[in-house]
Amino acid sequence: MGMGAPLVALCVWIATTRIHGGAIGATIGRLRTGHFSYVGFTRDRRSNMRRTELDPTSSPSAAFGVQLRRSREAKRLTQVSLGKMIGYSDTLVSSIERGTRNPTLPFAVQSDNALDTGGTLELMFWNISNTALLEGFSEYADQEAKAVEVRHFELGIVPGLLQTQEYAEAFTSAAVRRGKITQEQADERIRFLLARQRLLGRKQAPWLHFVLDEGCLRRPVGGVEAMRRQLRHLEELALRPNITVQIAPYSLAEELPFTMMVTLLTMADRSVRAYSECQMRGFLVRQSETSRPLERDYHQLSVEALPKAASLEMIRQA
Repeated sequence: MGMGAPLVALCVWIATTRIHGGAIGATIGRLRTGHFSYVGFTRDRRSNMRRTELDPTSSPSAAFGVQLRRSREAKRLTQVSLGKMIGYSDTLVSSIERGTRNPTLPFAVQSDNALDTGGTLELMFWNISNTALLEGFSEYADQEAKAVEVRHFELGIVPGLLQTQEYAEAFTSAAVRRGKITQEQADERIRFLLARQRLLGRKQAPWLHFVLDEGCLRRPVGGVEAMRRQLRHLEELALRPNITVQIAPYSLAEELPFTMMVTLLTMADRSVRAYSECQMRGFLVRQSETSRPLERDYHQLSVEALPKAASLEMIRQA
C-alpha cells in the first residue's frame, strides 16, 4: 500500500479524508538540584517557600500554568514583577500558575509580550477555551509551538499554517452548512488557526518544510478568486528563507509513500514527534521507533518531489 508498518501503527484505522483541527511533559515530585521534592510540592532552599507542582498533562489550564511559570522564571521575574509589567495582580498570576483560575485572552497576550514567548501562551489560551478542535489536535499544536523544525506532508488541501483566512473560512463555512459544527465553533477554529500562524513571524521562527500533493493546488477551495489569492500567499511564503515548499506531482503515482497527512516535529533536544489524523481524531506519537521510519519516508519523498524552483513554477501556473 506504500503506507509502511510504522504508519499503520500510528493510526490503524486512519482514513484518507481529514478535517482541520499540546501538552508539556513533566513529573510531579521530580528531584531537582537545590530543591527538596515530594509529591505535589517542592520547597526551594533559598526562599523556603512551598509551591504547587502541576502535572501539565492533566488539563489545558495546568499546561498553561506550567508554561507561564517556566517562561517567567526563565526571565528571572517574580510573580509581583510580572504582574506589574502586564497590569495584573501577583495574586492572579499565582492563581493562573497553580491552575486554579483560567487566563483571559488579554492576560495571555500581555504575558506573551512581556516574556517574549512568540505567542505560545495565546495559543495555549485557545486550547483552554476551544471546544471545536479535532480531538488530539490541541496536544499537537502545543508541541508545534515549541518545535525548532516542522516537516509536513499534505494530501488534498493547503495545510493550516499556510492557509489564508479566506481559504480556511471556506472549510468552516461548509462544516456549518452540513451541521457538523456551529458558527461559534467555526469562529473558534479560525481564531485558533490565526494564533497558530503567529509562529511564522516569531523572532526565532522554526525551520519549515512542506511537501504538498499536487491536488492541494488543483482543488479550487472557496472559488477561483479565493484559490488564486491562496496560491499567491503560498508563493510568498515559499520565498521566505526559513520556509521550503515542494510539490509532489501526480506522476509519482503509487510511489508516494504516504496516503494521509503526516507531520514530523523536531524539538530543541532533537527528539522527534510524529502526528497524523483520521476523520475522528488526531494522533501524536513521541516514540522514536515509530518516528524514525516516517522520517526515512519523508526524506525519500523530499528527494522525489519537485525541487523548489520547479515547485514554485507549478504554483504560479496553477
